[in-house]
Parts: sequence; structure tokens; C-alpha cells
Amino acid sequence: MKPPVLPLVLPRVLIVEDEAPLVTMLRYNLEREGFRVAAASDGEEALVTVAETKPDLILLDWMLPGMSGVDYARRVRNDPETRDIPIIILTARGEETDKVRGLDTGADDYITKPFSSRELLARIRAVMRRTAQDRFQGTVSAGGLALDPETFRVTADGANVEISPTEFRLLHFFITHPERVYSRSQLLDQVWGQNVYVEERTVDVHIRRLRKTLEPFSFDRFIQTVRSVGYRFSSQ
Repeated sequence: MKPPVLPLVLPRVLIVEDEAPLVTMLRYNLEREGFRVAAASDGEEALVTVAETKPDLILLDWMLPGMSGVDYARRVRNDPETRDIPIIILTARGEETDKVRGLDTGADDYITKPFSSRELLARIRAVMRRTAQDRFQGTVSAGGLALDPETFRVTADGANVEISPTEFRLLHFFITHPERVYSRSQLLDQVWGQNVYVEERTVDVHIRRLRKTLEPFSFDRFIQTVRSVGYRFSSQ
């Protein structure tokens, strides 16, 4: 079986860590490898940051001031908006019982301090590969539209829809993030990635093309313009 086709998106990592030198080191190594990086120094700040940045992965220190990393991980897992974000716990605790406790909160991996940047990057890539495979396997659907990332096919009430790769990625993002308004710059980040220079008006062009593609099936109405803000997908 061929691997699923994944959208071109520059991954974003949220570092939740109160040791500033470690944050600086992690940020340097991650950005050098092409990741976008956000940081928070405690659990409360991280709750706000994760809602604002929608990271693709969280690097989470166990011993945080105030809310512990374990408690924060539980909050992430209990929130429908964030429960699918993979988490790697960073900690000086090396006992098996601690590892089990961390994984039981819903963390995807656990790495003990001190660690090398090569090991951390390998763990991050492994977790993101696993979660990306899980996310993009199988068909996603909404209101009669169905997308299969493995075959790159779209159907509308069972009828095949001819669609370009960019339109496919855009529609996949919309269907998997319904009812929320996204600005043009946010759509550029999520669908094209920050490492690709694309003007914001390009989003409008592709939205028009996508609507034209869906119009014969009466699904163009699902992609709604929110004046002065951006676009929203709603199958209601």
C-alpha cells in the first residue's frame, strides 16, 4: 500500500518548559531543522498558546511551576480541540513507574534528560510520522463530500470529482477543521507552509477554483466567506 499523501505544511512545535537555556537550545535545533517553534514557560501560558498556535506537536516538561506537565497533558487530552495533538514528555525522572504514569496521561512518547538533539529530533519525527499516518488514513467526509488521502480521490454524493492537488489539500484542511474561520495567512501556513512564498491573494484564487469544482454538485456553498476575516467550511 502506498503511503498517504500528506499536505505540504511546515510543522509547528510548542515547547512547554520553564528552563530558558533549554528552550533556547531546543528552539535553535528545531528551527534549524525546519520546524516552526512557539514556547510557553508554564501550563497556564501553554493553554493559551496551544489555542492560538494549534501546534502539530507539544514538547512538555514534567516539572512545571504551578500546573504540572502531567496535569497539563490531561487538560490537552480532555479538550476536543487539542486532544489529537501528539505530546512528548521531557523529564529528569527515569523510573519505569514515572514513564508509565506519563504515558497513561495520553503522552505519545517520553524522553529522559539529558538527551541529545539527534535523539530528540528522531523521536519527534517518529511520533509525527505515526500521528500523521493515523490522521490521514481512511476517508474523511462531510455532508456528502468524501476525501480519500490514500487514493487522492474526492466524491460528491458518490460521484467522482476532478480536483487538483492544491484544491485537495485545501478541501481536506477545511473538512477536518469545520465551523472555524481562518484568515488567508492562516490558510497559507496550514496548506502551503511558511517555507513557500505565496501571496495571500493566491488563497482567493484557489478558493474560487475549489468552489467552481464543487459547484456542479451544489457543495460550493459549504465554503463560506466571512467578510474582512477569511473563510469557513460548514456543511450545516
